Amino acid sequence: MLGFFNKIHLFRAIFFRGGVWLHKYGQLQLTSRHAPPMLAASLMSAIQQSMASPEFKTAFEPRYGESVEMAPGLSRVTCNNPSPFTFHGTNSYVLGHDTVAVIDPGPANNQHLDTLVAAIGGRTVSHIIVTHTHVDHSPLARPLAELTGAEIYAEGPHRSARPLNLGEVNALDASGDSDFHPDHLLQHGDEVSGDGWTLTGLHTPGHTANHMSFAWKDTEFLFPGDHVMAWATSIVAPPDGAMTDYMSSLETLLLTPQQIYFPGHGGRLENAHAFVRALRAHRKMREQAVLSQVREGRHLIPEIVAVIYRRTDKKLHAAAGLSVLAHLEDLVSRGLVHTDGHVSLTGRYWVEE
Repeated sequence: MLGFFNKIHLFRAIFFRGGVWLHKYGQLQLTSRHAPPMLAASLMSAIQQSMASPEFKTAFEPRYGESVEMAPGLSRVTCNNPSPFTFHGTNSYVLGHDTVAVIDPGPANNQHLDTLVAAIGGRTVSHIIVTHTHVDHSPLARPLAELTGAEIYAEGPHRSARPLNLGEVNALDASGDSDFHPDHLLQHGDEVSGDGWTLTGLHTPGHTANHMSFAWKDTEFLFPGDHVMAWATSIVAPPDGAMTDYMSSLETLLLTPQQIYFPGHGGRLENAHAFVRALRAHRKMREQAVLSQVREGRHLIPEIVAVIYRRTDKKLHAAAGLSVLAHLEDLVSRGLVHTDGHVSLTGRYWVEE
């Protein structure tokens, strides 16, 4: 049996790239046939079973190879890259009428590129807009730009939420698109306009440091990327992401009037503000569960995980440990929990009464 921290490294070693899960030692190759979409949903939701959750919706028909109309002037193309972290696959959106923008082109997947080109249908592409730089969202941006002549808009290149501490390893480093470089850098509140649409960029870090959501001005629609999804909670794992940022970004979304979200994975989300408030409450409950375990004398992350996630498959405890780490990092920053040295997976945590 793998120990807890060996599982962390296994979790890091297995990562999604272009439709295939790869083990870095070559011992494991799982195509999407081995990870059916409902299993993906089960794996992601299992971590949430031990405490109250929002009402997640896992019913979704990806309709691979098709362009699916979502609203007048908006269609969705879902990449055939299902996995435990991408659900049925990555959603790309084609926005506009005679001239279009593409939001989140997706992974380096030639079949998906062909489907996107077919959905564009010979129209001019004015913008390529990227919510964040994980390998299931941004790598296809540059090939699509070279095909269409469009320029790429995003918050910036991939980066961690904070610098790595001495000896620290980023468990999700393989998921970042380090080759991504946009043509135009966006800041919070910047507007991007095209044929019949204007998007307002909202900096929503947490899942990644450079994550942006986009509110479609004068409509009820918003593109939240991976920050809010109907099928599962977003992964927040330091140092790639940060829980403090994630919680603040939920408040950012609640300040926008849009109530229908088109996320990076899974189906559309209606009555979004109620769902976001439920997500916020769910994360607060998880925070209190972590804090309670530290107060009761469980000083190590594996000890905390063993209690909070006792009804969760132990194969998922490594991923759960990253979530606990995110909460502990936030609690330490607020002075509610203390640690010896930097916050880390191997650190010791305590509360001073």
